[in-house]
Amino acid sequence: MKEAAGTTGTYLRLAAVPVIWGGTFIAGRALALAVPATVGALLRFLVASVVLLAAALLLEGGLPRLDRRQLAATIALGATGVLAYNLFFLGALARLPASRTSLIVALNPVVTIMVSAWLFDERLARLRWFGVFLALAGVWVVVSRGDPFGSIAGAVGPGEMMMFGAICAWAAFTLIGRSVLGGLTPLAATAYASLFGTAMLAIAAARELRHLDPASVSSPQVVLPALYLGLLGTGVAFVWYCRAVQRLGPARTVIFNNLVPVFGAAFGVLLLDEPLLPSMLVGGAMAVTGVMIVSRG
Repeated sequence: MKEAAGTTGTYLRLAAVPVIWGGTFIAGRALALAVPATVGALLRFLVASVVLLAAALLLEGGLPRLDRRQLAATIALGATGVLAYNLFFLGALARLPASRTSLIVALNPVVTIMVSAWLFDERLARLRWFGVFLALAGVWVVVSRGDPFGSIAGAVGPGEMMMFGAICAWAAFTLIGRSVLGGLTPLAATAYASLFGTAMLAIAAARELRHLDPASVSSPQVVLPALYLGLLGTGVAFVWYCRAVQRLGPARTVIFNNLVPVFGAAFGVLLLDEPLLPSMLVGGAMAVTGVMIVSRG
């Protein structure tokens, strides 16, 4: 009985994770419009670092000591998954609607799997390659606003390029974690990456902080999105996701990731009154279906 109740609770928390991550596009959009990307990312990970350290202490008894290989790997994780990803992510949200950005990010698992297959000489079944091309085509329908045969220069601007940069940074983060982080739990690795990445963001944000009005940083328009991104979007959601991987296995857990762009787009339309274009519906459905096909492999 207790085991069944525990499994149900795990599924309920896991179902909340894509909802929370979908909301990060709304919070990120608000934060990106209020402060420079470096400052917004720094505020997010100051909160996240505290949450992840507390989670590591409560769930795993603290952080383990790193050897040289793990030290280099977690610094690389901080540079890719914290510094680069969040600067690109918030930079894109300062230029693009949250709903559009959330559909582009559907390419995350596809790009990661393609690069992984190339680096580690893995063979993908034909059905998974079909999923890759379907997801790419779907995102291109979204990016081109329903004119996939139009001019690339007219469809891809600075915001789209930054979002593609975020996708590449996240792929690098994932593959580094896969290949060189033996002996560390996901929570410990992410906590260390958050600490190192926060230090890098502090250096990157130093110039903007000197010229920023302290009152603007302490305003609700900045504090509330930063708390959401750091506390819920990074800390709570990550812990719930990792616990689901441990109890349910990665194959069941990863399927829930496909709902993130759906919730992100829906929240952008409902909460920010962003336009819902037919190309977003068609392209988003293609992208999510393609990602599901790839992930099921």
